[in-house]
Amino acid sequence: MNVADSRRVASALEHLDYQSVAKAEEADVIVLNTCMVRKSAEDKAIGRLTSLKALKKRKPSLVINVMGCLVGVKPSKKLYERFPFVDVFSSPSDPRPLIAHLYAQMGKHFEEIETAGRFAWLDGDIALPIEEQGQLVSAMLPVMDGCSHACTYCIIPSKRGREESRSPGEILAEARALTDQGVREITLLGQIVDRYGLDKPGYPRLDGLIRQLHAIEGLQRIRFLTSHPNWLHDDLLKTVAEYPKVMPHLEVPVQAGDDAVLMEMRRGYSADNYRALIARARAIIPGVSIGNDIIVGFPGETEEQFEKTVDLIRELRLDVMHLARYSPREGTVSATRLADDVSEEEKWRRFRVLEELQEEISLEIHQAYQDTTTEVLFEEQHRGRWKGRNPNNKLVFVESTDDLRGQILPVKIEIAGAWSLIGQAATK
Repeated sequence: MNVADSRRVASALEHLDYQSVAKAEEADVIVLNTCMVRKSAEDKAIGRLTSLKALKKRKPSLVINVMGCLVGVKPSKKLYERFPFVDVFSSPSDPRPLIAHLYAQMGKHFEEIETAGRFAWLDGDIALPIEEQGQLVSAMLPVMDGCSHACTYCIIPSKRGREESRSPGEILAEARALTDQGVREITLLGQIVDRYGLDKPGYPRLDGLIRQLHAIEGLQRIRFLTSHPNWLHDDLLKTVAEYPKVMPHLEVPVQAGDDAVLMEMRRGYSADNYRALIARARAIIPGVSIGNDIIVGFPGETEEQFEKTVDLIRELRLDVMHLARYSPREGTVSATRLADDVSEEEKWRRFRVLEELQEEISLEIHQAYQDTTTEVLFEEQHRGRWKGRNPNNKLVFVESTDDLRGQILPVKIEIAGAWSLIGQAATK
């Protein structure tokens, strides 16, 4: 989401005739887009922000804008007091305060600031930043912002607000604009993307929106994330199975394999519910790949409860695992009511147990690709090789002197590792 938000800000600044520079020391405007999902991300953002203080002192005309989760829905008095050298604080996904500030510096008034909707002022008129024009193959496209689910460990609802779906018209216009600029794949984003449209009477559900996007000429691939087990409904699964541009890959976090821990997390399902969903997804979408999130060391998680998570992963053998050690976030239910009683040492041990298990599973899954051919959309060069992804979101590398950017080519896999595949492309 922050990648998409940053691209939107860059586009807006270029509308005002700004251009990007390589170093902060050369800039007239610096935008620090922040994440607070984990404590480490917050610490990194604050460290970077603090380092800009000296730069501002040397160059008082420099405009510093902090946006994202560090600011939240509304900047607090505490933020202004702690960082008096910051000129503008912006809520997530909202570049308007920065644009208003820059307009004011130019002696102009940004008349739409108060009346435009949160996204409407860039309604489908998104021009990719100059450095990405003709280069960007796969783009993130937010279809909604915020979240109303409120898992006990999650800070997103308090920082990004309640869920709000964008209008289908805005989304389609932006998708067409991106496609016209060379983008071949879009990933639809939402904290619980399957809930798209539920907050707005008359809006389609996500499967209906995807069917509309499927008709866009030039758009070759569609993905979406992140799903929630309670909202990943069969109509959406059937859309993935039946519409060829929709890639057969799902991101469906489980977070834990023990029912008591899931209840404390306020996830709203059991481990058996999750098992049933995975079985249903695999039955409806042949060859589907599935990504999953897990938090280790949640307050009160015993060794026995952790082993249930290990057993679940060993049983389901999902393609990808995004692992996190529990990190208490100020203001969340778990941080307020539950003691963070699993030691860092034990969190790391559990993390590595699952990491090693997933490596074993991923290697086994990838070895099935050995000496087979898979369709890869190539995005960019990386360390001398072309990098792309197949429909199941597997990372594939090939060596080629041809310009493969934006092409979908069959690749014969010659080396299958745990985290990526290497092969030879049949060039056109």
